[in-house]
Amino acid sequence: MNINKIKSEFPIFSKKVHNNDLVYLDSANSSQKPLVVVDRIYDFYTKEFSNIGRSVHYLAVAATNLYENTRVSVQKHINAKDKDEIVFTKGATEAINLVANTYGNKNLNEGDEVLITELEHHSNYVPWHYLRKSKGVKIEFAEVNNDGEVTLESIEKKITSKTKMIAVTHLSNVTGAILPIKEITQLAHSKGIPVLVDGCQGAPHLNLDMQDLDCDFYAISCHKMYGPTGLGILYAKKKWLEELPPYQGGGGMIGEVKKNDISYGDLPNKYEAGTMATAQVIAFEESIKFLNKLGMQNIIKHEKELMEYGRETLMRNNSVKLIGNPKNQGAVLSFTIEGIHPHDIATILDEDGVAIRAGHHCCQVLHDKFGLPATARASFGVYNTKDDIDKLNASINKCKKIFDKK
Repeated sequence: MNINKIKSEFPIFSKKVHNNDLVYLDSANSSQKPLVVVDRIYDFYTKEFSNIGRSVHYLAVAATNLYENTRVSVQKHINAKDKDEIVFTKGATEAINLVANTYGNKNLNEGDEVLITELEHHSNYVPWHYLRKSKGVKIEFAEVNNDGEVTLESIEKKITSKTKMIAVTHLSNVTGAILPIKEITQLAHSKGIPVLVDGCQGAPHLNLDMQDLDCDFYAISCHKMYGPTGLGILYAKKKWLEELPPYQGGGGMIGEVKKNDISYGDLPNKYEAGTMATAQVIAFEESIKFLNKLGMQNIIKHEKELMEYGRETLMRNNSVKLIGNPKNQGAVLSFTIEGIHPHDIATILDEDGVAIRAGHHCCQVLHDKFGLPATARASFGVYNTKDDIDKLNASINKCKKIFDKK
């Protein structure tokens, strides 16, 4: 892949930050947007706008067709069996809350257990915590090892006769560990347990095949996939969408409304109440086209090379301690520097135009496990190069020199 050409498709990289070229190493937080996505939003609002699924005039029908075209594109991109298994939400957080609320309230009772891991983002913990508070559901944690991984054996060890849901991340946003989702799902299904996967970090960086993974639910964050903010996707097996109740009520999700009864719409409308983020959905098709044009295998290869080069470079830097060493790792490197708070690291790096994230990355349980209040994190996207990593390392050395003088 020609990375410089790819980078030129992202308008933001023409911007200077503190008179330096932007080195954006925060894609795990949110990816930058190619111009085709930005232009698609503009074009829809200026030339094609209408609400969808209600009116029969030309603009409304055309907009509805565009919206549904994206659903089909998502289905194909993740190899879902049916387009009706694709539900648009306002984010992956809402997608997980949708499952916790509908599945949890219908199927979980006091004493039942939800198994998650110590790697989880708060978005795949807090929704289950609500059920712990409201219904007496118990939450169990599969433990992370010293390499920052959660193994199949760690999952299996925590399964009991009371386990009613397993909810796990596909790719850790702190250690980069890629979990064996297919094997976890096979194990869970052998015991009659459904599986939800938080795919926020997995979807932008891995080749997804829902029929092969066979998980019951998969949550996707579109703004991490070079797409718009305010949009997420819930993949759910059709049997669950047919069986579970609606998450929200309102226009768009109903069949008939009478004084004494209400029926709900067909799938997936049953789960898409109110006015949807139409422009974002339509623009997201451009994100999928962008990924498909590059080829997910090419993206995976490029990011693996970046991650390995980044790990080697930072390991040679005696000031840096990397967090975790997973055998199967995505494009995330979290680290600390002794004597320097991660927020200070990020602030000094920003002066050189190097954008990273500092904090607990919405993973306080994991940071507590490692005895760390916070870490610095560099995360990669398709537009990053080895030169970006060299600039990161140079800025880290500058940071160390500043604090050595104090």
